Amino acid sequence: MAAESTPLALPVLPLDDEVVLPGMVVPLDLSDSEVRAAVEAAQAAARDEPGKPKVLLVPRVDGTYAGTGVLGTVEQVGRLADGDPGALIRGRGRVRIGAGTTGPGAALWVEGTRIDETVPEPLPGHVTELVKEYKALATAWLRKRGAWQVVDRVQAIDDVSALADNSGYSPFLTTEQKTALLETTDPVARLKLATQQLRDHLAEQDVAETIAKDVQEGVDKQQREFLLRRQLEAVRKELRELNGEKDGEESDDYRARVEAADLPEKVREAALKEVDKLERSSDQSPEGSWIRTWLDTVLEMPWSERTEDAYDIQGAQAVLDAEHAGLEDVKERITEYLAVRKRRNDRGLGVVGGRRGGAVLALVGPPGVGKTSLGESVAHAMGRKFVRVALGGVRDEAEIRGHRRTYVGALPGRIVRAIKEAGSMNPVVLLDEIDKVGSDFRGDPAAALLEVLDPAQNHTFRDHYLEVELDLSDVVFLATANVLEAIPEALLDRMELVRLDGYTEDEKVVIARDHLLPRQLERAGLDGDEVTIDEGALRKLAGEYTREAGVRNLERSIARLLRKVAARHELGEQELPFTVTEGDLRDLIGRPHHVPESAQEPAERRTAVPGVATGLAVTGAGGDVLYVEASLADPETGAAGLTLTGQLGDVMKESAQIALSFLRSHGAELELPVGDLKDRGVHIHFPAGAVPKDGPSAGITMTTALASLLSGRLVRTDVAMTGEVSLTGRVLPIGGVKQKLLAAHRAGVTTVIIPKRNEPDLDDVPAEVLEKLDVHAVTDVRQVLELALSPATNGAAPAVPVAA
Repeated sequence: MAAESTPLALPVLPLDDEVVLPGMVVPLDLSDSEVRAAVEAAQAAARDEPGKPKVLLVPRVDGTYAGTGVLGTVEQVGRLADGDPGALIRGRGRVRIGAGTTGPGAALWVEGTRIDETVPEPLPGHVTELVKEYKALATAWLRKRGAWQVVDRVQAIDDVSALADNSGYSPFLTTEQKTALLETTDPVARLKLATQQLRDHLAEQDVAETIAKDVQEGVDKQQREFLLRRQLEAVRKELRELNGEKDGEESDDYRARVEAADLPEKVREAALKEVDKLERSSDQSPEGSWIRTWLDTVLEMPWSERTEDAYDIQGAQAVLDAEHAGLEDVKERITEYLAVRKRRNDRGLGVVGGRRGGAVLALVGPPGVGKTSLGESVAHAMGRKFVRVALGGVRDEAEIRGHRRTYVGALPGRIVRAIKEAGSMNPVVLLDEIDKVGSDFRGDPAAALLEVLDPAQNHTFRDHYLEVELDLSDVVFLATANVLEAIPEALLDRMELVRLDGYTEDEKVVIARDHLLPRQLERAGLDGDEVTIDEGALRKLAGEYTREAGVRNLERSIARLLRKVAARHELGEQELPFTVTEGDLRDLIGRPHHVPESAQEPAERRTAVPGVATGLAVTGAGGDVLYVEASLADPETGAAGLTLTGQLGDVMKESAQIALSFLRSHGAELELPVGDLKDRGVHIHFPAGAVPKDGPSAGITMTTALASLLSGRLVRTDVAMTGEVSLTGRVLPIGGVKQKLLAAHRAGVTTVIIPKRNEPDLDDVPAEVLEKLDVHAVTDVRQVLELALSPATNGAAPAVPVAA
């Protein structure tokens, strides 16, 4: 423990917010009255005593004196570095302050007792370790500051008290910390306190250095990135100048672009919110690129662009007639739509309830009838932009509605892209092959089209990518399909159905003459006056070289014909101009592929034997004739029962069972040997066995074939039939009458049997086809057999058709 000595009378030299520890040498400014009074009083007292003047250095914090001071000697009085008068004072030891006393001069005098701070030798082990630790910490701190000369002086201090008081020079200690060191009289305790203070400071310094290093690295990175970006901008500017572009053509100021764009109010609000996010995000954030791409897409959309409809109704009808022969239903529907639009516009009813007067049509028909090209003609007639959206094979719902923006490479859906591509909010959009849309684990695109094609909803269509409302109510949607049954019922309910059932032979000749031939002449590098094809050759091409609902194969045949003529001319084998006649076809493109049954020799016809009947069917390629063959097995084989071949569906198999059951139960009435049906197997075959077939409309055809087989009477060559049969012999209605009659006309059939309840469907059949067909509407199978079977006269078909 520290011991106290005899009292001393000393003048007080107060130190405001400053602490001097023993061993320290400090300069003090004598311009301060209290400092000058204390020094002068000490000098006056020293005249009567040997040695240097003595003062008591006492810390004064907030006007309060500490209880312990330091005895200091005035080493020198003179001028400081700045020229002001000053005194150099050295701290000698601690003094405990007592009561006040009197003395010379104007200073405050107090009595003080010197505190003994010696530590007995030898030092205990824990004190020695404490000395080493303090010296190591002090050396580490001094080396960081580069004070190498001071390191040696600290290492040379061996006294515990002096070593602890040496920390008074530390600039990082606060006045309170230095006061605590001053008032701690035990040297070992004081050294512990000084060591702890130094350790805490070094730890704080390490943290501060780490933070400063991280901050500096971030600042350096930002400065480097800023410098590189400025260099990149300078390079781009130079490149723009070299390419002749004006500086600032592609402005990155999205806020100015959004405010300058003519956007709907809600779209503008959404765009400005995204601009705010973009301004807050850093350049390194991936969200920035997403926002820029989204803003570019929104700004590229034609929100306020609309084309004015051409309300010249007669002119529009003339355009449709000039570009398409036939298709009267579609032309009438477009003309009606334009007429209604014109009247609404004249009366100021352009927008009612937020909706405009768009249209949704479904064009259903076999391939090659002009469904796709009709969309371009509609756009041309209306004066609108045209864009085609191919839906064949689409299996992802996001293809229609778009992807969420969070996905990498997200894009808007095909509908939004079509609007952007058209550059107008009221284009004609052709949804091609809507019946070929599929579905899998990624959703059903057809379900996503429900909102697009619903006139009651599509004025607020939302794409997943844009996430703003898009008005599709002014768009004219034309959906094309080959098979009506492949379109979902809910989707079909939202569209107005227009059937394109194919062309008659006369219409094909007109189309070939007015449209196909001029186009193929240009593609073959020929002029119209160099090669001509007369009407007879075109008719034979349409009737015998091709047999289809559309005109695609007809156009290929014309192209092949023209190529052959051009090649022969280049080889010197053909002179131009040249007219292709009906007799030249076989020499140029070979034999016909489809010869009507009526034009063949009687022995070559399919119905030249009993048990073969001609039916009518509808396929994805339009109407077609369908032959039904029936045979009875030898009774000795024992193969009883019914055998069906030709890839038949369940409905068609049931129709065969019904036909067989009807003949078994009514055979006696029809004078047929039905006893053969009990013991002998019946085989019914539909040729073209590789093609799947289904449907109920072959019922009367199978009944006729079986009746022909049992009676031995041939089925008339010029008769084709269609209709469903019941167990009582009723003939029930079927579908696709128009397509079936067109197929019968193409095949050279002259007599057609249809159900009585399908008689109203004859209104849809072209008049020129009905003129060439003898159509019988029946209600009972007995009428069918009376019309279709020839009289039992040597098994030959009669030359004169049987009357109804």
